[in-house]
Amino acid sequence: MRYFLEIAYNGSAYSGWQMQPNALSVQEVLEDKMSVLLQTKIKVHAAGRTDAGVHAKQLFVHLDYDLSFEENFIFKINTFLPRDISVTAIHKVVEDAHARFHATAREYEYLISEKKNVFLEGLVYQLYKSPDILKMNEAANILLQYQDFQCFSRSNTDVKTYFCKIEKAHWEIEGDILKFTIRADRFLRNMVRAIVGTLLDVGFGKTNVEDLQEIIASKDRRRAGTSAPANGLYLTKIEYPEAVFLKE
Repeated sequence: MRYFLEIAYNGSAYSGWQMQPNALSVQEVLEDKMSVLLQTKIKVHAAGRTDAGVHAKQLFVHLDYDLSFEENFIFKINTFLPRDISVTAIHKVVEDAHARFHATAREYEYLISEKKNVFLEGLVYQLYKSPDILKMNEAANILLQYQDFQCFSRSNTDVKTYFCKIEKAHWEIEGDILKFTIRADRFLRNMVRAIVGTLLDVGFGKTNVEDLQEIIASKDRRRAGTSAPANGLYLTKIEYPEAVFLKE
């Protein structure tokens, strides 16, 4: 039987989602704890990878398990997991369901605090000055006109295409927090942080709104802005066709 797990985590202590030989990852911890609890080797496959220090409010992973999960499975696995990783839901899915390839949309948020807030340390980008949000939204709208985002991709990334369909890219202010929301069918490695850094350059007058079109057309990562820090980035939503899920 194939299952989807919904998980959430604070990525501060981890080298990212994906298993790595010499660093602690979220995937390693989740697989180890589930294998101990279920007394069988568990391998999970995620909808995507987050970089070191990036957080997730919702990430789907799929796994195969021959037995049915107990009603209190979520409670039990969360007692096994560290405080910064949690399983929030479990779903039965069709046998060929794939957490990555069947996802139709992904959404990220980037959070910036314009004032020092000790209770958000490590959870937002602490930035003690205010950029021009109107100019940043003007530039963000330009992203919707393009599909090739090689200029925002990490160098030497092994991908077949740099095409992504961005459906939403918008800044808004919530109290002292400046929030950027971006939604697309897929994202390249480091793409959101590179976009945020580039839009902040626009907001602080280092780059003109019109320059963004030239940056995207160049396909050159060196032309875009410096990547924003990882700790302000959250994977917040992943969507799938209803047909993937089996009715309980």
